[in-house]
Amino acid sequence: MLVLITYDVNTESSAGRTRLRKVAKQCENYGRRVQNSVFECILDQAQCVMLKSLLSDIIDEDVDSLRLYYLGNKYQTKVEHIGVDRGIAADQTLIL
Repeated sequence: MLVLITYDVNTESSAGRTRLRKVAKQCENYGRRVQNSVFECILDQAQCVMLKSLLSDIIDEDVDSLRLYYLGNKYQTKVEHIGVDRGIAADQTLIL
């Protein structure tokens, strides 16, 4: 399923900047960045639970925000994009 992850991490302190980097790194491990604090991730149920747990452990719920949008398996009809695209689509194969 496609999960859209957005986050807003308070970076007024060095601890906040560290949390921001950790959140971004975890999201990069599971999906692709489509905007500064927005990732598209193709996940199965187990990966989704794991990523949500990892991110919840990183953020400070008193000052940070994390949102997960579950777009399901038929997400192609739910996503419209206009303008410059960043890299390959989350569901395309990348050969190195």
